[in-house]
Amino acid sequence: MRTVSRTAVPALTTEQMRAVDHVMVEDLHIELVQMMENAGRSLAELAIIRFSPRSLTILAGPGGNGGGGLVAARHLANRGCQVQVVLTEPDRLTPVPAHQADILARMGVTIASRPATADLIIDAMIGYSLRGDPAGAAAQLITWANDQAAPVLALDTPSGLDLTTGTAANPAVWAAATLTLALPKVGLLDAPNVGELYLADISVPPLVYQRMGIPVPELFRQASLLRID
Repeated sequence: MRTVSRTAVPALTTEQMRAVDHVMVEDLHIELVQMMENAGRSLAELAIIRFSPRSLTILAGPGGNGGGGLVAARHLANRGCQVQVVLTEPDRLTPVPAHQADILARMGVTIASRPATADLIIDAMIGYSLRGDPAGAAAQLITWANDQAAPVLALDTPSGLDLTTGTAANPAVWAAATLTLALPKVGLLDAPNVGELYLADISVPPLVYQRMGIPVPELFRQASLLRID
């Protein structure tokens, strides 16, 4: 896997990432389901390459971050892994993650009410929508994940981390590795609970960054997954 220096890659604030998502969907009609598929497939790929798990527990929130975790569950199950999914708010799934959960149910992937020990835990609970300290089931699952012997692989950000300031809420996931999407977020670069930092291509066209005045090198010319050193 190619490694790039963090100084060679621009980092985005939370607001800039929201702007990227807006342009992708509203202007270019690259839909959420497409970005989610790219994110989840890359997450599954990194899980296999870096951790070689036979069993996984995937903790998924109700929004886009959780949807990426559900896509990863499908790809990991397809590759012979034993996968269990725990939803933080099963009654509040937004439409695209709900579609992904329906696929898993039809495939026979276990969607459980309580997490079980596994070789690897995937944290796909809270992305850049964090507002204040995590609460409820998400907080309980963050605490559970941190208490496990298994490593945690976080999608986009460890749940509970402010992606702009790098401040960890109480509680926050302490990840062995984090796969962030499109470009690194400012808050990931120095936060101690991020672990190894990786970057995945979710098919953002260069035009999007050009419109925002952000110069971005051709990061994914050779591969869709990178290690940020």
